[in-house]
Amino acid sequence: MSFPGDQPPPHPTPYAGGDVPDPDRAPAQQPEAPRPPDNLWAPRPQAPGPTWAPPPGPPPRTSSGTPGWVWPVVAVTALVVGLLGGVLGGALVLGTSGGGAGGLGPLETGRSGTASKGSIAAVAQQLLPSTVQVRVRSGGKGKSVTGGTGSGFVIDRSGHVVTNNHVTEVADGGGTIIVVDNSGKPHDATLVGHSEVYDLAVVKIEDPGDLRPVTFGSSRSMYVGDTVVAIGSPLGLDHTVTAGIVSALDRPVTTGDQDSASYINAVQTDAAINPGNSGGPLVNLAGQVIGVNSAIATTGGGFLGSGESGSIGVGFAIPMEQVRITAQQILTTGKAQYPVIGANVDTGSSRNGAEVVEVPKGTPAAQAGLRKGDRIVAVEDTRVLDGISLIVAIRSHRPGEKLEMTVVRKGAERTLTIKLDAKVG
Repeated sequence: MSFPGDQPPPHPTPYAGGDVPDPDRAPAQQPEAPRPPDNLWAPRPQAPGPTWAPPPGPPPRTSSGTPGWVWPVVAVTALVVGLLGGVLGGALVLGTSGGGAGGLGPLETGRSGTASKGSIAAVAQQLLPSTVQVRVRSGGKGKSVTGGTGSGFVIDRSGHVVTNNHVTEVADGGGTIIVVDNSGKPHDATLVGHSEVYDLAVVKIEDPGDLRPVTFGSSRSMYVGDTVVAIGSPLGLDHTVTAGIVSALDRPVTTGDQDSASYINAVQTDAAINPGNSGGPLVNLAGQVIGVNSAIATTGGGFLGSGESGSIGVGFAIPMEQVRITAQQILTTGKAQYPVIGANVDTGSSRNGAEVVEVPKGTPAAQAGLRKGDRIVAVEDTRVLDGISLIVAIRSHRPGEKLEMTVVRKGAERTLTIKLDAKVG
């Protein structure tokens, strides 16, 4: 019996011989044999009546067949082998990945020999050997012993180091200076000269060995947003590297007290700077020093080294242009000079220019025609907002230069040309 759509199963008997007969070719003459039914499952006529042929059953077992008890044994053996393989494999994975309780995997310690050029790591590798810690201790007879720790960097093969004046000032007139290099070796050093006005000092290492000097860069080549790196010994922690950006350029900043105030036309940065960073280098990603870290704004209003507070992301560095001029003066003469016009101005909170409060006779300001009550609103192309910004603008130039200043007198603007005089400090 067949149903619509059923396909007949293949013929149960294989063809004898090697070739499969071609159904399109007529068969050779052979004795006629009974033709198999179209459907093998169809009923065959048998006597005494029609019956259904049963489906073929499994072949009868012979004496050569596998005994029945073997298959359970094989199944159990396969299960045991599988379990053992899983346990051993899991133990191997745990042992190599560190996930097991018996032990942790190895650390990957390999790294390239040098950092990528232009990276912060590359800058650190280049500058750390040239950056030093400066330890200062007073020791004059009849004086109480005080001291402090700052930073500095080597500027030549002779062992000269630039740092801040407020780092070395306790050793002025007697005391000891120890410079500790990147390897931890201490060196005796002496004070060559300093400038309170620019908050800079130069010390000389007695036996510099093979200390490598830094490369100078220019703060004028920087843009706001450029990456910078600060290196030094904040809180006495030597070889410390922090990074940030240039937050502002030409920022007028005054540090210290009235007796020893420093006026800086500063590079502002958000790189972390703390007490102990004083005198350390501020570096661009080319590995060039663009400034000397000198001051930070704190919630207490102090300046770096006072110990009042730590970094709040507002730090200031002396531009390398000024550092180079002052350091060269100290190396040449042992003293530093700064430019003046000879007039006194109000350093209060006015934002409409610097008001002149006194013009002594014989000064460059008097010779140029500046008068009491005048308001200086610009130096060359630099706008002047108050007395501090005027001082900073003047001190970014050199003695002997002639500057054009825009002055407001009785509501009218005029331009005066003043030749800068020099003072030591």
